[in-house]
Amino acid sequence: MRYPIPDLPAGEWQTNELEVEKSRFIGWVCHAPDIAAFETMLRAAREHHPAASHHCSAFIAGPPGEQSAIGFSDDGEPGGTAGRPMYQVLEGSDLGQVGCVIIRYFGGTKLGTGGLARAYAQTVTQALEALPRRDIVERTSLRLRVDFSGEAQARGWLDEREVPVEAADYTADGVWLTVGWPSDIEVDLSPLASRLRGNLELLADD
Repeated sequence: MRYPIPDLPAGEWQTNELEVEKSRFIGWVCHAPDIAAFETMLRAAREHHPAASHHCSAFIAGPPGEQSAIGFSDDGEPGGTAGRPMYQVLEGSDLGQVGCVIIRYFGGTKLGTGGLARAYAQTVTQALEALPRRDIVERTSLRLRVDFSGEAQARGWLDEREVPVEAADYTADGVWLTVGWPSDIEVDLSPLASRLRGNLELLADD
């Protein structure tokens, strides 16, 4: 599976701000490959903005469509007016591994449930519009055995297809290459086998 994720280093986040009726909505977005990465940002938001009225949040700590490592919180706002609208924007973005916190400073005017939901959703939408992204490719580990004389050709063929060699084990019978094959592409090594004149063995790595 291939999908976009935030192109942000660990411990860094993208920020933006929206003002509605004098209430400030400050958005933080991070790369969340796991729940712990999201929680790190949430703690930082609370530490940097201890006087804020709310720290609402949503995250998808996995690929788009993830059903387990997800979550959202209204953090004291009326039920369904903050965390769920935030999550719905993330879900509709087709991004994976993404987390968001919105820090709200109450401006004195109540926005109503509809106004709150729109403000939180709009803050996330604006944050994602400016978010740097990169694609991630989920991979399956395969082990290939080639002769010593065929190692360079095999590595070259794999490099042409952007398939990384993760490890190489040298034995008396040749070289075992552990490679990360893209999970969204059918495994077809016949061109490589032809190039190596059949001196190729495939073993799925458990």
